[in-house]
Amino acid sequence: MSSKKFIDESELHRKHYDEICKKLVQDQFAKFLGIRLVELGEGTATAEVIVQEHMLNAHGTAHGAIIFSLADFTFAAACNSYGKTSVALSMNIGFLAAAMKGNRLVATATEEKKNNRTAWYRIRVESEHGLVATLDALAYRKNEYFVEPDEEK
Repeated sequence: MSSKKFIDESELHRKHYDEICKKLVQDQFAKFLGIRLVELGEGTATAEVIVQEHMLNAHGTAHGAIIFSLADFTFAAACNSYGKTSVALSMNIGFLAAAMKGNRLVATATEEKKNNRTAWYRIRVESEHGLVATLDALAYRKNEYFVEPDEEK
């Protein structure tokens, strides 16, 4: 008989929603870039940033690093949305269109599949002109929770 206890992560998300959000918005790099968490669900997240002058590359378009950083933050929010510490294992981004100064970039992360140890996500980055990038990401789900889980047998 296994002594491992079942943790209802949906219930954990609902019960500790405010605490989870508070933890996620403490990301100092995202704050530095002006990235804002807009919405957090179970395995989902939406975040946004406005492209500023200092975020442009030599061609005058949004630097790939700002687009990737927005997608990465959104992925991090989605995979940590259950209060279980999760980190990136791999990410693959495709840049599909340029973004310009003043564009509002919105990234939306969707959980494709999750188990106890790993989870897969698809992140879309869009501007008011359409799809800018997609990111496929794999998360490693550590043993610890950063909120207090309610354990059941």
